[in-house]
Amino acid sequence: QVQLVESGGGLVQAGGSLRLSCAASGRYAMAWFRQAPGKEREFVASITSTYGVTVYAISVKGRFTISRNNAKNTVFLQMNSLQPEDTAVYYCATAVLASVQATQYDYWGQGTQVTVSS
Repeated sequence: QVQLVESGGGLVQAGGSLRLSCAASGRYAMAWFRQAPGKEREFVASITSTYGVTVYAISVKGRFTISRNNAKNTVFLQMNSLQPEDTAVYYCATAVLASVQATQYDYWGQGTQVTVSS
């Protein structure tokens, strides 16, 4: 059983930054998804386990950066130039192989709220 523990959400003004962290109990491909009220969960970014290959959603590319510290089994999401439309609950997830599809991920964190005020 893989456990994921997220931290780092909060309230920030538009244009600000936040850094999310997710500690995992194993080393797998990892990703961040987000879900806004009334919307489906959407892919944000992913990173492979060994070589750290990253993929980003178009909506966050150039503003968000996913990274990982394999020694600590932790993945990070640095979010810059945040906008109100980035407001959502952010979830980290892990799978054997990286994917943009939520259904491919086996384990999920509890979620952390990110709120961006205008």
